[in-house]
Amino acid sequence: MPLVTTYKVEDHNKGLATYFREKLRKDLKQWCRTHKKADGTPYNLYKDGLRIFTTIDSRMQKYAENAVAEHIGALQSDFDKHWKGHKSAPFDSRLTKKEVDRIISNGMKQSERYRRMRYDHKISKDSILINFNTPVKMKLFSWDKEIDTVLSPKDSVRYAKSFLRAGFMSMEVGTGQIKAWVGGINHHHFKYDHVYKGKRQVGSTFKPFVYTVAIDNGESPCLEVPDQPYTFSEGLEEPWTPRNSDGYYTREMLSLKFGLAGSINSITAYVMKKYGPQAVVNMAKKLGIKNEIKPYPSICLGTFDLSVFEMVGAYGTFANKGIWVEPKFISRIEDKLGNLIEEFIPNRTEAISEQSAIGMVKLMQGVVDGVRNENLIHPKTGEKGVTTGTGRRLRFKYNIKGEICGKTGTTQNNSDGWFMGFTPELVNGVWVGCEDRSAHFRSTSLGQGANMALPVWALYMQKVYADSSLNYSDKSIFKLPEQELTIDLDCKKEKTKSKGVNEFEF
Repeated sequence: MPLVTTYKVEDHNKGLATYFREKLRKDLKQWCRTHKKADGTPYNLYKDGLRIFTTIDSRMQKYAENAVAEHIGALQSDFDKHWKGHKSAPFDSRLTKKEVDRIISNGMKQSERYRRMRYDHKISKDSILINFNTPVKMKLFSWDKEIDTVLSPKDSVRYAKSFLRAGFMSMEVGTGQIKAWVGGINHHHFKYDHVYKGKRQVGSTFKPFVYTVAIDNGESPCLEVPDQPYTFSEGLEEPWTPRNSDGYYTREMLSLKFGLAGSINSITAYVMKKYGPQAVVNMAKKLGIKNEIKPYPSICLGTFDLSVFEMVGAYGTFANKGIWVEPKFISRIEDKLGNLIEEFIPNRTEAISEQSAIGMVKLMQGVVDGVRNENLIHPKTGEKGVTTGTGRRLRFKYNIKGEICGKTGTTQNNSDGWFMGFTPELVNGVWVGCEDRSAHFRSTSLGQGANMALPVWALYMQKVYADSSLNYSDKSIFKLPEQELTIDLDCKKEKTKSKGVNEFEF
């Protein structure tokens, strides 16, 4: 059920796929400026009866919007309770009053009210400030229903900044067709699109790009390296040593698969130190990342910003046997009589070998299925044998079946929570966080990607798999290449099936 539209003036805040429709509208207006009718005049998006065939599936879009609403609505309740009684809420308590005032001031200047007063009506800044401090009747967003109240516009800015936002995109593997696009929690109140326009720090969701360099150079997912600190000094003013998330090192030999499953920084740092930042940047570009990434060692931990749109496209390369396919959301455009004007064929590029792609698939399956090392001693219980996998709750909490690859991501101060996951048929990306990075959960247990973002992915896929009319199945599998592999994919010492209940995430 592709979303087909004939453009006319209407309320873009209502109905299905509001954020997507706004992106579509902007792109189509640009298309109309560069395409002419038989009489030589440009097409008019609203008057010429153009029929736009998009790749969005209305059923999947609804499932995606419901998943975002269900999880983020509940998470917001946790967020509000988490900050209740704190004067600095929702901002980091380490911020000074001056820093918080600056955040609110910037929020005021970015608001529609400010832009209308300042640029449309040429009102002075002093008069605008008086207006923003004067209580007026207004409607505020809440997850239950809109709130009619009297509040100053300045206070409404702070209120808006207390809400968690989200971006979600689902793309079909192989075709590059975008099936669902949720740019935020409510287009009427929060118009900023967190799928395409928004770029946020990606954290550990970038680690697979680092590991791909190793796999593409012939390393096996089973390669064992020391879990210890690694220091970078070349080209830096001061030496930099990335720490494991809790400062703990086993000082044991751990496989790449175990390292990625547990998101262990030291193992990623080992790969970065061996192959260098430039090789990682080059790989990211091959996998479809267009945004500039500077070749510093710290990029191995995802210390830069990318969009959900870019990340989904790049992760699709792993699922698509090493072939990057450009994400697309328009399939064709016809005139009002049904004559084809343009058909949109996505660009394709062989980014990595099929062997490298299946190697990365096996690595990222460990994130979801869990990887066990029988030789490790659990640091908290003292028991022998440790199972790790930051995406395991897809199995034990949401009971999602089938072959799944994934990677969680949590950034500094829990400002961003990510989950990137794919099956043999679909690749989905989720980002969750507040508008300002200084507004966030104070605890990693609540603010980590596995808690903030992963549930949206899970709720969406539950509905997709339950809908037989969609023809996406949890029985689909990642197929091995026909040619003989030159790397070992079967890690004998570390089984993906847990033999106990211990779980430790480094």
